[in-house]
Amino acid sequence: MLQRHSGHQLQLLQGSNAFFSSMVQAMDTCTHEVRLETYIFDVHGGAEQVMQALERTALRGVAVTLVVDGVGTPELPAPWPQRLTAAGVQWRVFAPLGRLGLLLPSRWRRLHRKLCVVDGEVAFCGGINLLDDWFDPNHGALNAPRFDFAVRVTGPLVQDVHAAMSQFWWRLQAAQRAKQVDWKGAWQALQQAVHEKRQAGSPPTTTGGAWAELVLRDNVRFRTRIERAYRQALGEARHDIVLANAYFLPGRKIRKSLIHAAQRGVRVRLLLQGRYEYFMQYHAAHAVYAQLLAAGIEIYEYTPSFLHAKVAVVDGRWATVGSSNMDPLSLLLAREANVVVQDASFAQDLQHSLEQAIKVDARRVEPHQYAQRSLRLKVFDALAYLLMRVMLFLNGKRY
Repeated sequence: MLQRHSGHQLQLLQGSNAFFSSMVQAMDTCTHEVRLETYIFDVHGGAEQVMQALERTALRGVAVTLVVDGVGTPELPAPWPQRLTAAGVQWRVFAPLGRLGLLLPSRWRRLHRKLCVVDGEVAFCGGINLLDDWFDPNHGALNAPRFDFAVRVTGPLVQDVHAAMSQFWWRLQAAQRAKQVDWKGAWQALQQAVHEKRQAGSPPTTTGGAWAELVLRDNVRFRTRIERAYRQALGEARHDIVLANAYFLPGRKIRKSLIHAAQRGVRVRLLLQGRYEYFMQYHAAHAVYAQLLAAGIEIYEYTPSFLHAKVAVVDGRWATVGSSNMDPLSLLLAREANVVVQDASFAQDLQHSLEQAIKVDARRVEPHQYAQRSLRLKVFDALAYLLMRVMLFLNGKRY
């Protein structure tokens, strides 16, 4: 059971440069263990420094494990598979697609979380892939950096991150060894990881630190925890909600929470994707704009580059930073991880960044302009929304 803890030191990291630099610094000074999970690991530009740090760290004799997703990263680019293996890095590709690819609905359940834990003392969680902010695998070089966040955490929550990542690694090891029925060996690997964590000592609990919680989403124990965390915060909002989300298609319950907040006088601002990236996500999101705009919710679209953030601030005191989009793929199918924080200083730092982006880099969606969009766009929006519902039906999900 994941726990709520106080006594955390939190650092908001905006953009890949800040994220990569902080993570590499932690790796270069660690002594016994690094665990890393990501959806995309692309070595163009700044992301290569993380790959180099993993190699350096393993060559020093530190235990290093790496997991990438089979859709986000079908394979690591040469020569890195050989270099990582030679250095002693243990790495896995989660759920490779195989010949049928995404035609199988079971393959839509992806590893989308972005987590790192170093020496059981510092953890990183957020929405930033190991992908340079100025590069996109589908679009090439970008004119402006991708907009995204992560958080660096020290304190008791790190134990929860370590436990979640250790258990996931054990499951991957068990699945790989299933043909040899070496369940005993896989169980011993998990026990060894827990032992190493205890030997290293627990992070000290400091007084006066922030309250924080690791909130996971998976298909076993934590199927609705991220959605419930959002709904609780939205339901308790009294004056202000600022939410930024890359792929925004909230289900009925979250839409009702946002609308009810606006109806009781809460100012609700949504910062959403303003550039076309994927047909389904872009157009399906626009299909729900009318209901939200009618309730008085302010919608802004980020335009300089791709918005990839999955963050929110409520009443200047509650905040979340993580990997979970507010769409059915994240909230119903993928493995996700968010950090939820109740701390005014952290929340206001994040809110300041979001308000600057709204003021400088976003255009407001006006209700009358939205209503006058072309018939072609209206058809695309309705079609994308229908396709998303069909996907959920094939997975046996209601949203």
